[in-house]
Amino acid sequence: MKLFLFGLGFSGRVIARRLLAAGWSVAGTSRSGECPDLPGIAVLPFDRDHPLPDGALDGVTAVLSSVPPDGAGDPVLDVMGAAIRALAPGWVGYLSTTGVYGDHGGGWVDESTPPAPTLDRSRRRLAAERAWQASGLPVHIFRLAGIYGPGRSAIDTVRAGEARRINKPGQVFSRIHVDDIAQAVLASLARPAPGAIYNLCDDDAAPPQEVIAHACRLLGVEPPPELPWDEAKTTLSPMALSFYADNKRVDNRRMKDELGVALKYPSYREGLAGIVTPTG
Repeated sequence: MKLFLFGLGFSGRVIARRLLAAGWSVAGTSRSGECPDLPGIAVLPFDRDHPLPDGALDGVTAVLSSVPPDGAGDPVLDVMGAAIRALAPGWVGYLSTTGVYGDHGGGWVDESTPPAPTLDRSRRRLAAERAWQASGLPVHIFRLAGIYGPGRSAIDTVRAGEARRINKPGQVFSRIHVDDIAQAVLASLARPAPGAIYNLCDDDAAPPQEVIAHACRLLGVEPPPELPWDEAKTTLSPMALSFYADNKRVDNRRMKDELGVALKYPSYREGLAGIVTPTG
């Protein structure tokens, strides 16, 4: 069994390590073609202007892409789509985002909710999803909520002295620990269902200021003062502001029921505690 992973980023690295531990052969890409922290994984450079060399996909039985779309479309499909179709893998996965659902005023969404993205980057993700679905490949779409894990969490933000406790009334975010993303992808590889869409998130959509406050409690430090939204929004970058444009709770029952996933970190509380005191 060999998986080729386009995009060995934050999530891709964790997925690759889990696959190696499960006995898979793994190869993948980064922009530079280097990932010194991933021994045992063949890494090649790839972007829209640098296709893979002939033979790079030899022996591959499954393909996963975490490469984001650009203004021209999906780079992996545009550059390597014909080669992937010629390969005829038994399983293909695409990591998307719950941002494709748009804003629901704090209400619930599930995989049957019609996508209505409000942000340009989410519109591009939806277009990429549809391109993969129309590719003729056995595609599985994973819509990821806000990703966190060691090195990329409220714990790290507090430790860096960069935490802000912004209170936008009624605002909640769904999240997913990177280890649980890897768990869900491996479960899908074991239970292929071409055409399936899965929301990957934990059980507890929560206000962001509560997550920061809990991280401070775990670290034994005083939380930063709470900032009212009307004050905070005048100081946020356009990118930071965009994260507050959508407000929804994401349903994860299909992930649990169809893939049999039992979350290692069912809420940010367990996830942040595991970052403060790693359990291995």
